[in-house]
Amino acid sequence: MSVSRAAVVVTALTAVSTIFGFLRDVVIAAVYGAGPDLDAYLVAQGLMNVVLGLVAYAMARSVTPVIAREVKAEGAACRGHRSFDTAITVTMVVLGLGAVVVGLLAAPVTALLAPGFEGEQAELAVMLTRIVLLATVLIAGTDLLAAVAQAHGRVVWSSLQGVPFNIIMIGAAGLFGPRYGIQALAIGFVIGSAARLVLQFPPLAALGLRVRPRLGLRHPGFREIARLMPPLLVGSAISNVNSLVDRAVGSTLGDGAITALSYGWRLVNLPETLLIASLLVPLYPALGAAAGNLPEVRRLVSRGLSVTVTVLVPLTLVLMVAALPLVRVAYGRGEFTADDSAATAVAVLWYAPALVAMGVRQVLVSTSYALGDARAPVLVSVVAMVINVVGDILLAPVLGVAGIAVATSVSLVFAAIANGVLLARRHGSVDGAATRKLLVRATVIGAATVAVGHLAGRSLAAMLPEVGPLLEGALIGSMMLGAYVLGLILLRAPERLVPLEMLRAVRRR
Repeated sequence: MSVSRAAVVVTALTAVSTIFGFLRDVVIAAVYGAGPDLDAYLVAQGLMNVVLGLVAYAMARSVTPVIAREVKAEGAACRGHRSFDTAITVTMVVLGLGAVVVGLLAAPVTALLAPGFEGEQAELAVMLTRIVLLATVLIAGTDLLAAVAQAHGRVVWSSLQGVPFNIIMIGAAGLFGPRYGIQALAIGFVIGSAARLVLQFPPLAALGLRVRPRLGLRHPGFREIARLMPPLLVGSAISNVNSLVDRAVGSTLGDGAITALSYGWRLVNLPETLLIASLLVPLYPALGAAAGNLPEVRRLVSRGLSVTVTVLVPLTLVLMVAALPLVRVAYGRGEFTADDSAATAVAVLWYAPALVAMGVRQVLVSTSYALGDARAPVLVSVVAMVINVVGDILLAPVLGVAGIAVATSVSLVFAAIANGVLLARRHGSVDGAATRKLLVRATVIGAATVAVGHLAGRSLAAMLPEVGPLLEGALIGSMMLGAYVLGLILLRAPERLVPLEMLRAVRRR
């Protein structure tokens, strides 16, 4: 399956999961509001992600290019992958032991990661941490099985895994939350994680791929995976450290700050998850298979950057200009008050610039990993982490929620630029001239789009002072997106053809 067609399929399927994920957040916000209980749950979930992120994500990213090359070499018939068997066995053992240790040390670790929590809130965070830790091995298994299926070009089931998870979470919050409190959400998280794992079995059965416990540590494929692991391990740990520091500093800002940051980030991250992460599902193994063919790698990178910038720049601008009405539409009901919406809108406004940087960084880092170079992205991540942590500490006391969001955005912009420079210098995999032209066009058209958005907002306020948030956000967003597309056409930008190419991919599919 070509990258374009696979990207369309994955995007369509991910859209279904994303819609359910959005409904999940809406229900959780309405039931729990932006209060201390939800703050405690988010901290507990973040602590579980440390255990998960230290091993599972890094192992899954290491597995994909190695298995993709094995698949290319073996042809149509799958004869199994001893390297993958060893990888998943080692991961399960390490994560199982890690979850037990973290569970035993949950109280002191939670006190360190959420210094603003006291009394009942601190005790609740410890209890919730021990519950969600049960999902660690389940999520790790899901990520690894999805990775081996994607390496074989099977992307459907992994793209749908969010559907059963989110349905279970919606039921846990909506049906049991009012009676059993935030504990219902933690238990739903574990059950939903098990459902995600079960959904990875059908593609393995279709491939005839049997996964067996194995400890072939000397197998060449596993040794290649192991060589990629240390820098990827550090990189995934750094990403989780950033999130934990944000929440630790947020815990000192008062009740609801962590929830405002988390919900603001989810709204900003929604386009990246739906569109760019979907693109990278087929792009990453394609890059791995193309390693050694520089012209093909450069073509794939240019394609990824073009789609990323073309799609995310206008969406970023809409999020910035219409932050408050969008937040009110998304979460403003039930226990989620007007003050909660205002705080979350501040987070959205200052997180929004990170959206394009995050998408560009994803494409560039995936290319580095596929080429076997994990050192450069990790070095960049270390510096970006320092920027984020220092920014949190310096800006949060002055700017509050906005300060934490600004620190995150600055760190991600730095990471995108630095990864691009290193990838171009070390591997020659980035067409510098074409990329600069792409960014200049996006900047010029984006400035005009922002002007249109501000004029639209003022006109609506004058003509329809009582307009609802749904209509306000829809009108401003439509005008801004229309202005951006018109700018692409007027400048005859090559990326204006991206939507048409994706539609043609749908027809071929």
